[in-house]
Amino acid sequence: MKKLFIITGEYSGDKHASDIVCEMQAKSSDWHIEAIGGDNLKALGIKLFSDHSKMASVGFSIKMLWEHINLGKKTVKYLKEYKPDVVLLVDYGGFNLNISKVIKKQLPQTKIMYFIPPQIWASRKWRINTVKKCIDKVFCIFPFEKKLYSENGIDCEFVGHPLVHQIPRGADKQKFFEKYQLDINKKLVSIFPGSRVFEVKNLLRTFVKASEIVLNSLPSTQFVIALAPNLKADIIKKFLPKDCDIQIIQNENYSLLELSDSLILASGTVALEAALYNTPMLISYKGPQVLYWIYLLVRCIKRVSLPNIIMHKSIIRELIQKYSNPNAVAQETIKILTDNSYRETMIKSLSEVESHLSTLKPAEVVAENLLNLK
Repeated sequence: MKKLFIITGEYSGDKHASDIVCEMQAKSSDWHIEAIGGDNLKALGIKLFSDHSKMASVGFSIKMLWEHINLGKKTVKYLKEYKPDVVLLVDYGGFNLNISKVIKKQLPQTKIMYFIPPQIWASRKWRINTVKKCIDKVFCIFPFEKKLYSENGIDCEFVGHPLVHQIPRGADKQKFFEKYQLDINKKLVSIFPGSRVFEVKNLLRTFVKASEIVLNSLPSTQFVIALAPNLKADIIKKFLPKDCDIQIIQNENYSLLELSDSLILASGTVALEAALYNTPMLISYKGPQVLYWIYLLVRCIKRVSLPNIIMHKSIIRELIQKYSNPNAVAQETIKILTDNSYRETMIKSLSEVESHLSTLKPAEVVAENLLNLK
């Protein structure tokens, strides 16, 4: 019986990994699988060496770094006993790239495969050297990644993007608006301030002030705040004005992305999810100035949002750092809601994003590769 060990670092990685395991279990019983994961893998009967409690921390701290180091050491020690035929790394580049170096050195016979590799094309391109030395095969989710890896002599396969098949579609607007007491006759703008506390801290006040400007111009508009599943409402309320009556909604991200007339988003995967629903949006992001300067030094491309990167053109506005201010956010939102030509052009461009991500089912392709491992 062959052995597989999977390393994920947060909920999304756990979900992607569980889809792969489902495919493997349906086709073969010749594999023993263990993992660092979460509830999705656990529900499939996978033995968890560790859950995400020491990994998916928000922000950065010395404590988080120390916990990562300790978990990495314990994991490698265990793998030397477990002796897996293959280790599958899923996303979570900071931890997974570092642990791949140690695994490759101490378990040279173990194959290391990477699904959803770090976005080397976006920043810190030198990380590709670690991939070349330590990763036996890369499963990439963007078509332009394959060329980068292949040019560097790395075995790489484009498997498609998992979101294409994962996002639910067809939310019932009438039922949703009734459930949350929203006005069906008003335009809905949803605010996604990020999934990390420092993002909420840096962005939410700007987004709320922007909503006030929009409401002064377009009173027939309503706003909601989408609360990330890993955060508590108290964190959001902490950064809201006392007289703010914007409703906070949790665990309804996909419905909000699909049913909103416009979106105000922190940068991240959520922009790609919104694009798959063809929902008009803007991206706004800012952080400490020193971190922004560092980012400018290590970035490889100027665009920050995935829809713009995938299409190689500016489909949606990116209001970054000093441009992430209430007036700029408000004016772009107003333009999306009132300029029909601008809105329709954006929707048409967004509708083309999905065709660039392939109809392949990544879980099936990765599972097949693992099952055929010699």
